[in-house]
Amino acid sequence: MKEYGIYINGKWVPSESGQVFETVSPIDGKVLATFPKGTAGDVHRAIDAAEAAFPMWKRTPAPKRGEILLRAAQLMRQYKQELGELVTSEMGKVIAEGKGDVQEAIDFMEYISGEGRRMLGETTPSELPNKFCMTLRQPIGVVGCITPWNFPMAIPTWKIGAALISGNTIVFKPSSLTPLCVARLIEILEEAGLPPGVINYVTGGGGSVGMEIVKNPRVKAISFTGGVPTGREIYAAAAQHLKPVELELGGKNPQIVMEDANFDLAIEGVLFGAFGTAGQRCTATSRLIIHEPVYDEVLGRLIERTRNFKIGNPLDPRIDVGPVADQGQRDSIMEYIEIGRGEANLALGGEQCTGGEYDKGYYIQPTIFETEHGSRISKEEIFGPVLSVIKAKDFEDAVRIANDIEYGLSSSIYTRDVNLAFRAVDMLETGITYINAPTIGAEVHLPFGGTKNTGNGGREAGTSAIDEFTEIKTVFVDYSNRLQKAQIVDEL
Repeated sequence: MKEYGIYINGKWVPSESGQVFETVSPIDGKVLATFPKGTAGDVHRAIDAAEAAFPMWKRTPAPKRGEILLRAAQLMRQYKQELGELVTSEMGKVIAEGKGDVQEAIDFMEYISGEGRRMLGETTPSELPNKFCMTLRQPIGVVGCITPWNFPMAIPTWKIGAALISGNTIVFKPSSLTPLCVARLIEILEEAGLPPGVINYVTGGGGSVGMEIVKNPRVKAISFTGGVPTGREIYAAAAQHLKPVELELGGKNPQIVMEDANFDLAIEGVLFGAFGTAGQRCTATSRLIIHEPVYDEVLGRLIERTRNFKIGNPLDPRIDVGPVADQGQRDSIMEYIEIGRGEANLALGGEQCTGGEYDKGYYIQPTIFETEHGSRISKEEIFGPVLSVIKAKDFEDAVRIANDIEYGLSSSIYTRDVNLAFRAVDMLETGITYINAPTIGAEVHLPFGGTKNTGNGGREAGTSAIDEFTEIKTVFVDYSNRLQKAQIVDEL
């Protein structure tokens, strides 16, 4: 077990609190490391370091910043097996997905490093002669990044990579469930040559550390991924200083299966979408909407496939579903399952796994409910291996059910009818739509985010990632050697 400090100005140092907490594996309860319970004072020290490093980092040419990020990606590729096992040990997703989490981090770092040679503005004609107009991007300054536990390598990298290539310096707070993964990422950035003070890392509670980052006027922008209630609180607090906030929040994502679909493919999709990462994804397939004529057949085949899932230690590559993240997460999911028992038909699962090795961790059976649209479990985000199956009369009814929700992150439809597919793309009220694929599977070179209560309009990944961490400066160059007045016409 390793004892970490907080990371300020290129050094691991103690917190002024003198207190620590443990990060514990959900697999077996093993303590993996200890981290400080940070304070507002620690955040102030981190901001001091980030402010001091900002002028130098801003002046560093963006292609040179990209070279450091590319070296970090190369190191992550070199350490991929180790990092994948770390993700699985600390968070609980099966090892293939743990390594997939790392691969997504590698992919994004490689991708965003190239933005250092683009960072595109625009040029446009002036309405006046002998005048040149353009825009350019400039970093915002010290930015705050706050991340969840379910993708402890990929999501931090999305924020860190985009902020750094844009020339910002960072104060970073991880989830207290997965601080070790992010600490390892910090070590890799240091090994890649990131200068001291450019990223600073403070662990601890949301009230003491997270909200201090949000409320401090010296932090100029916030990027947050997490739950809707916390997102609202952050948005309101940051508004006191008119600072920009990018929020990526919840989802209750539908997969529609029409009567002409490839059923084998659709079932593979929902199994991966609903029960991958034990359902703990904001893009998880939490609602399966089946066209009425094929409802019984699709549901029966889905239940049979799910019944054969292997649940256990996710470091074993033969395992299909690992534990959920911690006891609090397990208890919350089980509360929703009890709600489901009272308002829906339990078709499969619904129990904690007990006995032997299960008693050391937090394991829940993959659970399927036959649900009426409008019930709590069909509309509220559960964030666990719980799937609501809903019958739809036709395509229009399926889309109505899919859209009648407070979230709008991801959606999916399985059909061989190209006309229905393109109508779905147009009609589904989500930021992401998949055709004949599950609701998960985002790629790093495309924007990621949603509508409604899923966020506040921003997008991560792709070139949109740069928008979050830059300000646009408009530049006018007048080479006419005389005063020219736009919009003003001299009258005789």
